[in-house]
Amino acid sequence: MSWQQLDGLLPSGLKIDEATPEWMNKGDNAWELTAAALVGIQSVPGLIILYGSMVKKKWAVNSAFMALYAFAAVLICWVVWAHEMAFGEKMCPILGQPGFAVLGQKYLLKMDRNGYIPHATYVFYQFAFAAITVILLAGSVLGRMNFYAWMVFVPLWLTFSYTIGAFTIWGSGILESRIIDFSGGYVIHLSSGVAGFTAAYWVGPRLSEDRQHFPPNNIISMLGGAGFLWVGWTGFNGGSPFAANEIASLAVLNTHICTATSLFVWLSMDMLVYKKSSVMGAVQGMITGLVCITPAAGIVEPWAAGLMGAISGSIPWYTMMVLHKKSSFFQKVDDTLGAFHTHAVAGTLGGLLSGILAKPSLLRLYYGNTDRGPGLLYGLIQGELMDGLKQMSFQIIGAVFVASWNVVITSFLCMFLSHFLNLRMDVGDLEIGDDAVHGEEAYALWGDGERSPPYPRRRRLTIPTLCRPC
Repeated sequence: MSWQQLDGLLPSGLKIDEATPEWMNKGDNAWELTAAALVGIQSVPGLIILYGSMVKKKWAVNSAFMALYAFAAVLICWVVWAHEMAFGEKMCPILGQPGFAVLGQKYLLKMDRNGYIPHATYVFYQFAFAAITVILLAGSVLGRMNFYAWMVFVPLWLTFSYTIGAFTIWGSGILESRIIDFSGGYVIHLSSGVAGFTAAYWVGPRLSEDRQHFPPNNIISMLGGAGFLWVGWTGFNGGSPFAANEIASLAVLNTHICTATSLFVWLSMDMLVYKKSSVMGAVQGMITGLVCITPAAGIVEPWAAGLMGAISGSIPWYTMMVLHKKSSFFQKVDDTLGAFHTHAVAGTLGGLLSGILAKPSLLRLYYGNTDRGPGLLYGLIQGELMDGLKQMSFQIIGAVFVASWNVVITSFLCMFLSHFLNLRMDVGDLEIGDDAVHGEEAYALWGDGERSPPYPRRRRLTIPTLCRPC
């Protein structure tokens, strides 16, 4: 039966027309656009609210604005050259050829190689990933990085760091057919955590007073931003199959299982050690759970997602709450929001656990005929131990490559920019905060960073009791 004959039998909503070619799956495309929007909402307004609320009051505007600027700047760079560097034709084993992703209707509306969706949908989805990676990096340098240096750093880091990791592991790079990274444990979280920690070293610390006393200015808003992040992760992991299929459903369920478990474990650790249930701790545990499940969301079973949640709620807790305070190395680097622990450590754990817990049948459903896997656990059970060990070795190689590349490139970019711009704000601006940097403040209240009251306080007129009407 020809397409013309079949078209006559279909309901009007399913018929093929000029805007709906025969290769396009409307359900897949609708879901992928929704998933891309959810990932975008994680950044704007999610991380804008989270950063603006999680920092000291005098840095609320600056922190939120760094996230908003990065989102906009990444989009421009992405469609002009970066998308093709990450997912275009191979130029070398770790990088694609730079080129425009907005070459017109013929290019953007063709079928994407990853599924039955237009290429424009794929470009936008991958942009949302790239944008959130840069914004996560910003969490390490909040409260002191020169905003003008940040404006230049964003496109440079996207071009010379993010695109390399994305092409190598997701594009057509040397590790693309070997690494298990379902939705960005290495490409997004390990890279942002390591790059953020490295940038924090080169930028320098906050003022001593800020570093010792840096309370969140609005915990309720912080929870709202965290909520955008958690719920938005439905699209973050659920969109990676580029289809509304079984793997997408499993990825969504596993994401929430791991996150809830991680939050519970982190909260329990706080209560056992510090005898208090910390809201900040709960948010950190939520984030580590989201990050840890990301490279494995659609290729592990739900029980494995729960196990990963228990591990992501305990090991990053130890590195942040115990090891960080004892290590002189960690104390030298002022990682404002602890992105190294919540993203680099949790992302590495997720990547390594993917190499252990990945189920062969799920790997085939997601990757098709692949050289990946099985996970080390299933290799041991099925008598394929060497294959499991081989996969683990590739997971380790991937982690080392991404971490090393980001240390080197981020250091080089920071040293390069320091010749033209101050990476750190002047001390005077650091003492004042938003009002000095942007001439704006988050709240219309006097104190905590303002030079002087914005207007003289008016005395309230009090009417004597005898003059009041009965």
